[in-house]
Amino acid sequence: MTTANTEETTVPIDVWAPAAESVRLASGDATAPMIRGESGWWHGSLPGDPAGVDYGFVVDGAGPFPDPRSRRQPNGVHELSRTFDPAAHAWQDSAWTGRQLAGATIYELHIGTFTPEGTLKAAAGRLDHLVDLGVDFVELLPVNGFNGTHNWGYDGVLWYAVHEGYGGPAAYQRFVDACHAAGIGVIQDVVHNHLGPSGNYLPNFGPYLSDAEGNTWGASVNLDGQDSDEVRRYIIDSALMWLRDYHVDGLRLDAVHALKDHSAVHLLEQLAGEVAVLSAHVGRPLTLIAESDLNDPQLITPREANGYGLDAQWSDDFHHAVHVALTGETVGYYADFEPLGALAKVLTRGFFHDGTLSTFRGRHHGRPIDVERMPAWRLVVASQNHDQIGNRAIGDRLSAQLDTGQLAIAAALTLLGPFTPMLFMGEEWGARTPWQFFTSHPEPELGLATAEGRIGEFARMGWDPAVVPDPQDPATFERSKLDWSELHRPESGRLLAFYRALAGLRRSLADLTDPRFARVAVAYDEPDGWLRLTRGGTEIVINLSSSGRSIPVAGQRVHLAFANNADATPHLGEGRILLPPHAVAVLG
Repeated sequence: MTTANTEETTVPIDVWAPAAESVRLASGDATAPMIRGESGWWHGSLPGDPAGVDYGFVVDGAGPFPDPRSRRQPNGVHELSRTFDPAAHAWQDSAWTGRQLAGATIYELHIGTFTPEGTLKAAAGRLDHLVDLGVDFVELLPVNGFNGTHNWGYDGVLWYAVHEGYGGPAAYQRFVDACHAAGIGVIQDVVHNHLGPSGNYLPNFGPYLSDAEGNTWGASVNLDGQDSDEVRRYIIDSALMWLRDYHVDGLRLDAVHALKDHSAVHLLEQLAGEVAVLSAHVGRPLTLIAESDLNDPQLITPREANGYGLDAQWSDDFHHAVHVALTGETVGYYADFEPLGALAKVLTRGFFHDGTLSTFRGRHHGRPIDVERMPAWRLVVASQNHDQIGNRAIGDRLSAQLDTGQLAIAAALTLLGPFTPMLFMGEEWGARTPWQFFTSHPEPELGLATAEGRIGEFARMGWDPAVVPDPQDPATFERSKLDWSELHRPESGRLLAFYRALAGLRRSLADLTDPRFARVAVAYDEPDGWLRLTRGGTEIVINLSSSGRSIPVAGQRVHLAFANNADATPHLGEGRILLPPHAVAVLG
């Protein structure tokens, strides 16, 4: 959809429907015929203010359906769209020059559960907390239009709209303005690999989906079949919209391994090229981060070197290695990461599965990173994130299994390791609230199917299906909201202070943002349960054991230390440090 400026008395409306015999523009009780143009596009107009006209499309007598490029859905994804003029917002961030990913820290949050109110306005009211924490970017889980009142966001069906329950598109613009005023960039999580199960009217307009290949969620998006040029345009224009009209600084691209594209130029490469053009125009960095299950460095290899040219990708191998080292959990996909050497390999080579046998997949997996050339910041890592918590049977955080000292170890490995660190909302104080899978499908049969499907997924992980909460139960959603009163607990305050100190140390010591793999070394003792990560002249020494350990070190000064027992302190002697149980120290 395109909109006119506010001086015009009509609003031009366009829609792509290549196979339609007729398309009528509906508004109020009236409909008017649209005119067929080139390449399957239909054109019409509506009288009125471009900021608030409700409309839809009647395609070959069926409908009216919402606009595939709808900017607002005030009454839900099944109802008429409403025009929205993004140029009406008076931006206050003219001094914002953006932020590069290298050296930065990301904070992942879900608008609906970050605050009790669950709105963009309420989230903006918590930005001081993130500034004090030392966060450089907030990464928002998907906010595009989905059916129901609450959802993770990955069931979206209108990729250009902002969920009305969060405040809608105008509130989103105000949120980004507030972030930039606080010195924080915004990364938006977007989903282009599938559409949600309710409210997807795209097939009524054109061949947006492909029956030739499917993925985990059903039919794939048509990226390389007949009429796929316009489908690709639909995706890329949506991505550019966030970066241009909402001043977003980057996009996290959901599950790119589910994008089925056999074109000579992959959609991701095309997207990277167009985002680079926009970045040059607006004069600030625009970052693309992939979630990928492939362990394939081609994604983050520059286009000049025949890669796709994305800036970074998530690395689940880091999460798995840290999780196993701290919890001892070795079921399902954790099995391969049981040796402490798995964590050592991840820290020095980036991927654990880089052509090795993945027993969970039953095949060899991944490709090595060229550590001589690839900067380590291109891998985004976390000890906790929405997937690794929310896709557990009961959505339990690490705080449900680990003591405070172990949580501090996870923090140190994430924030002081060689990669780009990402924190999940609440982990900085050891939040005790779970983060569970929740939905609000109005259709009872869809809610039941969703719940049953979740239980089936847990079988391979050995989790008890009897304890899986009903995602449709409103209490599941309410339980998943952060409890900010936890900050008053002594142990929460102590852990939060350590997170802040880690972020400060990361900014003050050049070793901790050095992206060269060659400057990373790891030593460890599996039986004794200790690991030493060396980054240039800085050492991060970790005691995973429940007993004190004497560990060889080169550093002469303790910058920072944390032990589960608040009264226990490390003792630095000649060439060794004595660490209490479940403790970490940073030396220089």
